Amino acid sequence: MSISNITVFMPSVLTLIGIPGLEAVQCWIGIPFCAMYLIAMVGNTLLLIIIKSERSLHEPMYLFLGMLGATDIVLGTSIVPKMLGIFWFHVPEIYFDSCLLQMGFIHTFQCIESDILLAMALDRYVAICYPLRHAAIFTHRLVIQIGTAVTLRAIFLGVPCLILIKFRFHFYHTTIISHSYCEHMAIVKLAAENVRVNKIYGLFVAFTVAGFDLIFVSLSYIHIFITIFRLPQKEARLKAFNTCIAHICVFLQFYLLAFFSFFTHRFGAHVPPYIHILFSSLYLLVPPFLNPLVYGAKTKQIR
Repeated sequence: MSISNITVFMPSVLTLIGIPGLEAVQCWIGIPFCAMYLIAMVGNTLLLIIIKSERSLHEPMYLFLGMLGATDIVLGTSIVPKMLGIFWFHVPEIYFDSCLLQMGFIHTFQCIESDILLAMALDRYVAICYPLRHAAIFTHRLVIQIGTAVTLRAIFLGVPCLILIKFRFHFYHTTIISHSYCEHMAIVKLAAENVRVNKIYGLFVAFTVAGFDLIFVSLSYIHIFITIFRLPQKEARLKAFNTCIAHICVFLQFYLLAFFSFFTHRFGAHVPPYIHILFSSLYLLVPPFLNPLVYGAKTKQIR
């Protein structure tokens, strides 16, 4: 119900326009996006089947990899079907509550993915720096506890974002979201009310998750590299480094895309919208697509 010429009261339906400025070629953009999604689904499903069926892979590193694969499947499925519906079938409408649900899934599983990468870095840190104590420290019970803690942390950080939007905002400037999926700041910018609390909490979550995880992953690898370079034999150094290279590749592509998307969305006023939307979409699509390929190619046991 419109209460003025410029505000809408509690809209039931929102409209996703896809990639602003590239509407004419969105049908072609959907082809590589669909291909990446299908490869991601097949690759991560195969990873889960291999890890589950092969008892020798029931170790912390591969259990974390299985968690990462499951997270990637949910993350990709949360955005790609609706995105392709916009690109190919011109179905941009989405129910307001469905939009919030999609936003919740995206940000929750992004947080889970970041935390799993941190857990994998800590596992490599203990395995290389304290090899004799690794089995005693990283038990199956600890892996389950880490998985539970990671999930609960993501939920506790993500749910307030939904509540702050659902119950604080009643009036909206427009129902059109200039994005290809429901992203927190993209929805917040629609509101015709004070959004300062939402912006502050969004920044808090971003720096709590990405900042905390990035710092501890970086510290873990600094210690790992120091330990590796102190090894007396070249073969031992290469072997130790090879056990980390896949994780380093995944870690770099995840955080580089994450920080580019984050900073351009909040501070990149001069960055064309289509550049931001493309990179933020790739940020969600590339990790699920690359993770099984990287780990499948670089991990001898999985090959």
